[in-house]
Amino acid sequence: MDALNEHPLNEQLLQNIQSLSFEYFLNEANAENGLIADRNTQTSPASIAAVGLALSSYPVGVERGFATRAAAVERTLATLRFFWNAPHGPQPDATGYKGFYYHFLDMKTGRRVWNCELSTIDTALLLAGVLAAGAYFDQDDESELEIRRLADALYRRADWLWALNGGSAITHGWRPETGFLPYRWEGYDEALILYVLGLGSPTHPLPPESYAAWLSTYVWKKIYGREMVYAGPLFIHQFSHVWIDFRGIRDAFMRDHDSDYFLNSREATYLQRDYAVRNPRRLIGYGENCWGVTASDGPGPIAPAPHRRRYFGYLARGAPYGPDDGTLSPWAAIASLPFAPEIVLPALRHFHDMDLHAGNPYGFTASFNPTIATADGRSCGWVSPDHVGINQGPIAPMIENYRSDFLWRLMRGVPAIATGLRRAGFSGGWL
Repeated sequence: MDALNEHPLNEQLLQNIQSLSFEYFLNEANAENGLIADRNTQTSPASIAAVGLALSSYPVGVERGFATRAAAVERTLATLRFFWNAPHGPQPDATGYKGFYYHFLDMKTGRRVWNCELSTIDTALLLAGVLAAGAYFDQDDESELEIRRLADALYRRADWLWALNGGSAITHGWRPETGFLPYRWEGYDEALILYVLGLGSPTHPLPPESYAAWLSTYVWKKIYGREMVYAGPLFIHQFSHVWIDFRGIRDAFMRDHDSDYFLNSREATYLQRDYAVRNPRRLIGYGENCWGVTASDGPGPIAPAPHRRRYFGYLARGAPYGPDDGTLSPWAAIASLPFAPEIVLPALRHFHDMDLHAGNPYGFTASFNPTIATADGRSCGWVSPDHVGINQGPIAPMIENYRSDFLWRLMRGVPAIATGLRRAGFSGGWL
């Protein structure tokens, strides 16, 4: 255990945060099909990315005593059975096609809603959870054997070559009405897990050239004296790390820059704190223990806008180049815990002292904006009314990766991960 974590206050705080965030996946769910709500609202559809994060959290819950193994098996099996048996084809109201799934699904029927896209990145987050389930449930009883069979079958069904649509980099997705989206996964972003899984496929693997095409669009920056592959929203530096231990393993780009993606995320985490301390936009509340700019809900347009600022609703906020309207997300700091615990733990204690958990069933509020004063006079200012599944999702696994390396150790043994990393050119470390 890390020396920082030996302090009993830290240990209890982390245990509480893990437990409360885990509750989201127990409560905001359809137990019959395993679907997880995108938001904790009555009309919310399911998010397939939230399902993948839930599947990754159930093993953590079992290990920490938040759920029994039998209950986790039951929920996991319902989820995998649903995705394997759900309508799969080119029809516009299906659940998926070519092994990929629609971004949002009806919580009850499991079919596409909102004319949303067949999402490659959200499918990757789903399949990462599927593979985590297949790795964890390793006993010889009938239910766990079925989990492993379904996990393997779901991963094998994804046609990654189809998702290239004749190009080098993977497309963002596809719609039955209009075909492939015009965008591709290029530049440093959350798609690292997408490429690793695509390269590791035993049935329809991406060619190594696709990963080289992705790397070719990276931007290396020096900001506040820190050097890194830059991305403004903090979640980009976190999502792939839920499953993959990048410590000491390097691809060609990172070898050229004498770094790795773990160290890169550490620099990005420190950059967020540097930005909050400098506070160039003079936003209220920002400081060395109050930071976390990422994709999040926001207050939306306020008329008249206080402080003559423009405020946004849901948006991928970034630091230091923006957009930034003063909205901070505690979960963004929490998910950086493995990278820089020495600055994350003080931030978590600060959020706790701010009473950001008051009235929230799943731990800290999803986002808040202290620049906007509220009638109740709370120092946190505007507070998001909703919790979001993909915000809750990284919390329990990333805290556990800090506490015990649990999910990282589990995923090192998954052939798809090791094969995908090697085909991408990674070497060193545990590989």
